[in-house]
Amino acid sequence: MNLTARKLVALLTITALGTATLPFTTPQAQAAGFTTSISATATQLTNQQVQAAIKELNGLGIMNGYSDQSMGELRAITRAELASLMYRTFDLQNKTGDIAATITDVQANAWYAPYALKAVEMGIMQSVDGEFHPQSLVTDAELEEVVSKSLKRDVKSVHHWMSAFYEETGSVTRGETAVLLQKAYQAIPSDQVRIESIKPLNNMTLVITLDKPLTAEDEVFAKSRTDFALSGGLTLTNMPRLKTGSVATYIVPTSVQQAGEAYTLTYNGQDAGSFKGSDVKVNMTQVRQVTNDTFEIEALKENGVVDYGYIISAYSAGRGANAFILNDQEQADGKTYQIISSMQGRQVTITPENGEPIIAKYVPFTQSTDGRQEPKFRLPEGQILKPGVSYTVTSEWANIEQASFTAKSFDSLVVERAQVAGETAVEVTLAQDPGDELFSGRSVTLTAPDGHVLTATYKYSSRKGATGVFELANGEKLISGTTYTLNPVGDWSVASSVTVVQQ
Repeated sequence: MNLTARKLVALLTITALGTATLPFTTPQAQAAGFTTSISATATQLTNQQVQAAIKELNGLGIMNGYSDQSMGELRAITRAELASLMYRTFDLQNKTGDIAATITDVQANAWYAPYALKAVEMGIMQSVDGEFHPQSLVTDAELEEVVSKSLKRDVKSVHHWMSAFYEETGSVTRGETAVLLQKAYQAIPSDQVRIESIKPLNNMTLVITLDKPLTAEDEVFAKSRTDFALSGGLTLTNMPRLKTGSVATYIVPTSVQQAGEAYTLTYNGQDAGSFKGSDVKVNMTQVRQVTNDTFEIEALKENGVVDYGYIISAYSAGRGANAFILNDQEQADGKTYQIISSMQGRQVTITPENGEPIIAKYVPFTQSTDGRQEPKFRLPEGQILKPGVSYTVTSEWANIEQASFTAKSFDSLVVERAQVAGETAVEVTLAQDPGDELFSGRSVTLTAPDGHVLTATYKYSSRKGATGVFELANGEKLISGTTYTLNPVGDWSVASSVTVVQQ
């Protein structure tokens, strides 16, 4: 029977530990004096996978064996052993933690003492009331959490990498740990990366696979749009976003590609490959008016269209059960999906019946909220949708099934109250919850008794129900002891005698 192809749950009864526990270059089963009780359930890991992972980690100096030349791959791993593996895998020696750690149940001369202390200092492993419990067995759930924290990667991705052996209960083996750490080591960000492949998903989205993930600094839009240089006037429109479950595959939003045009990409001045512009547009369902100057374009997951917020690592935790993983063919559960990448900088054309076309721009942070995929677009300042007039929306990047609607009149919302939220912001509360589409991109003025006017703009994602935070612009501050009169900018809302007092 091939035990490495089974999930081993080991219960270790440890006796006669004495004052020192020996490192794993010593046969612990003899030196520590413990016995092992084993039960087995099915796993999808193969012996080849386990041995390949152990060989790689051993070659990197991360995982060592025992004096009898075994690697103990079937043995349940202890917290002491895991701490040492994390220390080496993620080079914790050269990192500084934020936690002042004191461990009372680890002797200073124990072989694992510096590893356990560093793991607690870094916040990747926990001590309870100062106790580390070095000989306790590591569960799959604990391993998942420790690797996620060490890598600063979403839990869903790490869980996906453990799918071949993960169980809700039971202990994880050294061999299984090696398989996960082999993957995690590959997923450590680097400032020296190489692009392995480029593929257009649609005419505004690329999927780019690297040999290693980008560092947080290299992901930043201001830097990435320079580092990723495209020919033919094509540009990045927002930062690359790492796909959930991948090692180093990114969803990269671009300006609209010209179908069939040959584009080249360089990364940091080095040739990275070429691709042909896509003629694929995203299939959107219908257009709906939401305010006097704003409309939304709906897309439905059940129609095979998904906003990238649900399949990228950065948003995985915030999307909860709605987050999921797409494979390299953009499939999940046998279904292929189109991806809506970032709407930042996008625009559409809206044309009134018998009228001139109008360019409407995307309202930031509205493309996928409250479980809905409905990016909002707004007319230029001062323009409104005229009640009774039929409008048709067209786009370079979308096919819209129901592209027309007849405009109607919306009542302006009422500001119920406002209060100071620090010297540079106010909280504005409306009489009813507006939904984020009404707060986004909106501003208010604050007028002092001497006539000085301050402008405050909505802080994206700050809304809690009917209340949103508006921040002052240009370094302005509210003056202590001053009573300000608040008025909305434009017709999106009205305020009757609303004042704000800066104490």
